[in-house]
Amino acid sequence: MSLSIVLVQPEIPGNTGAVGRTCVALGMELILIHPLGFEISDKRVKRSGLDYWPHVHLTEYESWDAFLEARQPRPGQLFLFEEFGSRSFYEPEYPDDAMLIFGQETKGLPRSIIEQHSDRLFRLPMRSDVIRSLNLANTVSAAAYQALRGKI
Repeated sequence: MSLSIVLVQPEIPGNTGAVGRTCVALGMELILIHPLGFEISDKRVKRSGLDYWPHVHLTEYESWDAFLEARQPRPGQLFLFEEFGSRSFYEPEYPDDAMLIFGQETKGLPRSIIEQHSDRLFRLPMRSDVIRSLNLANTVSAAAYQALRGKI
């Protein structure tokens, strides 16, 4: 197994395309949890993913519950990223089969998911207090490289 990036109900096709491109570069699976804010065939997804999109190891699930039922992840396998996460993404030791989970660009992860996994919330540190959050694709890239630190 390798690390996976999980996008829960992503809204912006360009971000998903850029995340897919990062997944190809790092040999990670991209998991999309529906509903999506766009069609996966949207040309903006492919434009951001460039000609790498056909190489994305893509899996889609109709809902968070369908994802949990199909994958049955261990609690220590899940790393949920939120701007208010209680722990820095530098802290954990990421297992080889970690699942890095990100929410919608405008709303973050649904409250129900946060409540189910409140002990698994992480954040990327930001030095400036004038920034509320980072772009999703940038956050995914930073987290993916941190999770692979020392493994590649």
